[in-house]
Amino acid sequence: MTTFPSILFDEAHSEAWTIRRDVAEAMNPAHPDDNSYARAAGALRALGHAVAAHTEGPITPSLLSAHDVFVVAHPSAELWERTTGLGSPVFPVEELDAIEAYVADGGGLIVLAECEQEKYGSNLTELLARFGVGVEHLTVQDPANCHNKVATWVLGAPQTAVVSGAAVAGTDAAPAQDLLAGARQACFYRSGTLVPPDGATVLFATSGTADPARRPLALAVRHGRGRIVVLADSDLFGDDSIGDYDHERLWENLVTWVARDPADAAGERASHVAGAQDAQEEEYVRVFAGLKAAVEELRGLQAKDGSVTGDRDRAVALVGDIVDHVVRLAPRFPHDRAYLDAVVADFRKWVADGLGVPDFLDSLDAFHPDTQRVDGLEHLVVFPMYTQNGNLDRNIEAVWIRTVWPEWLAELERGGYDNPMFVPIAFVDFTSGYDTNSAVLFPETVAVRRTPPAFTWGGIFCDREAARFRVVSGAAAATLKLALPPDAARLIASQQLAQDTFVMWDLIHDRTHSHGDLPFDPFMIKQRMPYWLYALEELRCDLTAFGEAVKLEEAGVPQAKYVQYAILFDRLFRFPITGDRVRNYDGLGGQLLFAYLHRNDIVRWTDNRLTVDWERIADGIADLRGEVEKLYRDGIDRAKLAHWLAAHQLVAAYVEPHPASVWHKGADALPVEGFPKAVVDAVLSDEFPLSMFYEALRRKLTDVVESTRGIRA
Repeated sequence: MTTFPSILFDEAHSEAWTIRRDVAEAMNPAHPDDNSYARAAGALRALGHAVAAHTEGPITPSLLSAHDVFVVAHPSAELWERTTGLGSPVFPVEELDAIEAYVADGGGLIVLAECEQEKYGSNLTELLARFGVGVEHLTVQDPANCHNKVATWVLGAPQTAVVSGAAVAGTDAAPAQDLLAGARQACFYRSGTLVPPDGATVLFATSGTADPARRPLALAVRHGRGRIVVLADSDLFGDDSIGDYDHERLWENLVTWVARDPADAAGERASHVAGAQDAQEEEYVRVFAGLKAAVEELRGLQAKDGSVTGDRDRAVALVGDIVDHVVRLAPRFPHDRAYLDAVVADFRKWVADGLGVPDFLDSLDAFHPDTQRVDGLEHLVVFPMYTQNGNLDRNIEAVWIRTVWPEWLAELERGGYDNPMFVPIAFVDFTSGYDTNSAVLFPETVAVRRTPPAFTWGGIFCDREAARFRVVSGAAAATLKLALPPDAARLIASQQLAQDTFVMWDLIHDRTHSHGDLPFDPFMIKQRMPYWLYALEELRCDLTAFGEAVKLEEAGVPQAKYVQYAILFDRLFRFPITGDRVRNYDGLGGQLLFAYLHRNDIVRWTDNRLTVDWERIADGIADLRGEVEKLYRDGIDRAKLAHWLAAHQLVAAYVEPHPASVWHKGADALPVEGFPKAVVDAVLSDEFPLSMFYEALRRKLTDVVESTRGIRA
């Protein structure tokens, strides 16, 4: 299984539709659009899906098991339709059995029927009966609700197409899905109607003025672990119709929803990897476990600065054990030989110098994962270091990491998103400094005798970011009763897709700090300034990443759509309720984004339910980005205090400041002497408190957020 679903389109049973444009042209030279699903297949490929045609041979369990969705589009006898001319429109019973078993085992099935279904000589009704669905032999007419005044081209009446979701790994949360998100208009051209089984979800129905009235035109059905979508018309996704109304978005939603649960594929991958581990690799795992044990014992003898204050003789023995384990592990990492030799030398020098404050500058200088960005390449990293958002003491840590650098990401970086310092990584194993919220590996955290003139790399654990995002976003959506578009739900369900999403987001976000009209040092590490400046800078980078993702989606980069969801959900759901409220700049950025979208009626909180106008999200975020960028451009010509005040006013326009805020009262209320310390000290620790909405959400999700501490993918 790959990150994206695999779609198999049946063309071996005399179907009236083909995904191969050349075949459609041969079937119907005068009007190939009437027989082509090439555009529908192209839309799926743009989403990253693999799409193939089955053109000969029987439908077997082994054939189906290699794919996540099976599509059957209107098999017909040649008497009634121009068809692929391959095979019989009748599925033998053993093929019906295979399809039914495939769905029960988690596969997805899309069936496109037709008006007057019984005349076409297929046994599509027999196939659908396996899932309790009936097709009525008729042609709907609706002169009052039709396309181009053709009474048989009926406009479907959208129904409440919200279905329950699957539980998110690590939680009991099961966010619902809205199969009609962004797809509320559809036309059914010469359509029959459907008879739904109990528990089916009606997506579209005929209107009250149709003949027959209020009858299903499209259904979503669950069967075992799988899902089925049935439509009573096959024309709406053909080449000449998929551009009408919301048909393309509807097609994408339906295929994404029926696709096999990505958790199944993840389980298969994990089992395969575990079974493939050889004896030598198992030995390296045991040696690393020994290294961890020595490190954990030694950390109990270390002070905050990394020096040993406990039993020195025991510490010397433990350092010897650490060195021995590193030497034994070195053959597993031949590309790191120079670095590991330097680590061993630094440990021995530390002992020789009396186990004072450690200095690992020489080994840090030898470690350059930025020059080895090879997908799957692993490193052994051993340093005295603190972990950001984790352990603040400079203890010895041992981390076994894996580089994440797929070719699509390398191509993106080469094609205009250059970021040579960025190293996306994943955990293989780690010591307790990373059994925390830390998701970064930065060289500036290592204990050294002097700070190097520049750092050349920074590692971000995309697997932890993805796992944390999935748990919190899934729980938040379920708590807020937010029905997700199927692709957003798939992002939350898939660890691999979420990891790919985060490496793309991080790549663009990280480089944005040094691009644009910047009135101050974009990293702000050594500057004393109010924390909302940090909030706006981090938010600016995320809003920029969102905008770039919109452009990349249009350019056909399939991960780009998911980056937009990840930025939106992490900013709205996790950031505001994570951490304490003392100068929480990431939290404030999330509060500002929510308040802006809510003020502009793009997100709504009504009847204790959160809804999102998905079609307006991109424009709303672009507008907020415009306001922040204007603040930056104007700030270049302002004095520092004036810029700080303007930034406060921008935030305060959407997020209510604390009633006691001196800053909110304006420049006259601020101290005159002692700039900048005095005015920064006038900032309240929680200058912009949480709204009542977020206070309630934090109470409900505190345990969920805490459960992501030290999370493993």
